[in-house]
Amino acid sequence: MPVESGNSTAARQVKQKRKSHSLSIRRTNSTEQDRPGMQRDLLEGQDSKLPMALRSNLLDLFGQIEREFENLYIENLELRREIDSLNDRLAGEGQTVDGGDLSKGALKTKASHSTSQLSQKLKTTYKASTSKRSNSFPGKVGGPRNFNVGNWELWGGDSWIVSSFKATTSRAVCQLVKEYVGHRDGIWDLAVTRVQPLVLGTASADHCSMLWSIETGKCLLKYAGHAGSVNSIKFHPTEQMALTASGDQTAHIWRYMVQLPLPQPPADTSASLDDDVDFSDKDEADGEADGPSECPTIRVATTTLKSHQGVVIAADWLVGGKQVVTASWDRAANLYDVETSELVHALTGHDQELTHCCTHPTQRLVVTSSRDTTFRLWDFRDPSIHSVNVFQGHTDTVTSAVFTVGDNVVSGSDDRTVKVWDLKNMRSPIATIRTDSAVNRISVSANQRIIALPHDNRQVRLFDMSGVRLARLPRSNRQGHRRMVCCSAWNEENQACNLFTCGFDRQAIGWNINIPALLQEK
Repeated sequence: MPVESGNSTAARQVKQKRKSHSLSIRRTNSTEQDRPGMQRDLLEGQDSKLPMALRSNLLDLFGQIEREFENLYIENLELRREIDSLNDRLAGEGQTVDGGDLSKGALKTKASHSTSQLSQKLKTTYKASTSKRSNSFPGKVGGPRNFNVGNWELWGGDSWIVSSFKATTSRAVCQLVKEYVGHRDGIWDLAVTRVQPLVLGTASADHCSMLWSIETGKCLLKYAGHAGSVNSIKFHPTEQMALTASGDQTAHIWRYMVQLPLPQPPADTSASLDDDVDFSDKDEADGEADGPSECPTIRVATTTLKSHQGVVIAADWLVGGKQVVTASWDRAANLYDVETSELVHALTGHDQELTHCCTHPTQRLVVTSSRDTTFRLWDFRDPSIHSVNVFQGHTDTVTSAVFTVGDNVVSGSDDRTVKVWDLKNMRSPIATIRTDSAVNRISVSANQRIIALPHDNRQVRLFDMSGVRLARLPRSNRQGHRRMVCCSAWNEENQACNLFTCGFDRQAIGWNINIPALLQEK
C-alpha cells in the first residue's frame, strides 16, 4: 500500500484550512458581530450631519468589506505557505515555484475563481442593500484579483492588498436643464438653428416637426406638411429655412418665423440622481403628452424635392445653402438645386439602404452612411467632376458619419463602435471607441471636438477625439431618457444649454455640459 509523504499531508491540511475560509458576506464569528456595536458607540460621540441610520448602514457595509479582505489576506498567506511546501517538495527535483507569481497554472485559476466569487457577492449584496435609495455601489469585475465596489477600486495582489479611491465625474459637469415634451411619437432627429433667433427643431415619427424655445421649452411652431414620419431636420446656414426628410419619399424646404417668449426661471436640478443608477422605466402615462399648447402650424412646403423611390431617411444643406443632399432607402443620395428643385446628381454605389448623410461645414464634401457597413465620401469641390472614396471598417450598419472642423470624419455603428478617420488616410481609423450598445446619430462639438454618443440602451456618453471617455449623462427614474436615444446635437453658442438629445420616449432634452471642468477632470 502506498504511503502518503509528509509534504503531501501538509499540503492537504493547508488546502482544508483554506477551504474553511470560503467566501461569504455574512459571518458568524462572535468577535466580528460585536465589532459594529463598538463602532456605533464611537460614532455617537462624533459630529456628523448624516442621519444615524444612514451612518450605521454605511458602517455595516464597510464592515463587510473589511471582513472579506481579512479573509482574502489570510487566504493569500495560506497560498504562500502552500507554495513554500511545494518548493520543499520539488527542491530535490531541481524545480521551484516562484512565490511572487500566482499567475501561472492551477494557482491562478484558484485565485481568480475565489476573487470572482468575492466580487460577485459584494456586487449582489450592495445592489440589494441600496436599491431603495438614490445611490448604489455597483461592482464590476476587472480581471483576476481586480474588482471595484462603487467608487472604490480594489486590487488583491499576490500577497498584499492595496486600495485607492477612483474619482468620478462631478454631477455639476453634466446637468439636465430642460425637457421638450409635446410630440405624440418617437423623435428621430433634432438640430439647432444657425441664425438668430436660436431655436431647437425636432423631427418625429408623428409626421410633424416642431420648433421650440430653448430657454422656456415652449413649442413655437409646428410643421405638418409631411404624410409620413419625419426622419431628419436641418437648418439653412444663413436664412430662416428648414429642411426635413420624410418616410413619404420626399424632402421639404419650408420657411419659418418665430418670436421667442420671455425666459422663465430655470428649474431646480440640484436633486439629480447618480448617473450609474438604472431604475425601471416610468409609467407609460408619463409619456402620453397631450401635446403642446396651441402654436402656429405650417402645412405647405416652400419647395418639395421628390425623385426617390423609397423612404428619405436624412437630408442636409451643402455649404452656402444653394444645394441640398438627401439619402434614401432606395440606396441612392440625391443632390438638388434649391432654387429650381431640380436633381443635379444621383449618388449611387451603396449596396444597401442609406441611413444618414452629412455635409462638411466649410467645403463641398458629402458623406453618406449605409447598412452595407460602409460610408462614402463624395467630393464636389470641382464642379466638373465628383469623386468618391469608400471607408470600410465597421461590421454592422453604419448609423451615421459626421465631419469635424478639420480633416476628420467620425462614424458610429450598430456594431457598438465609433471610429475616427483621417480624410487623408482612409485605410484604417486613427481611434476606435468600443461601447456596450449600438450607437445612433452622433455629433461632434465644433470648438472642443467632443463626441456625443446616443445609445440604444438609453445612455448618452461623451468621448474626446482620441477615444478617451469623458462622462456619461445622468439617467435615472426621475430624469434622462427612458427609451432608445436616437440623436444628439451640440449648440456651443448657448452656454446654459449646449447639448441636446432626443429619443423614442417622445421627448428632447437640453443639457448643460461644463466643458472646461469636463476637460480638466480628463
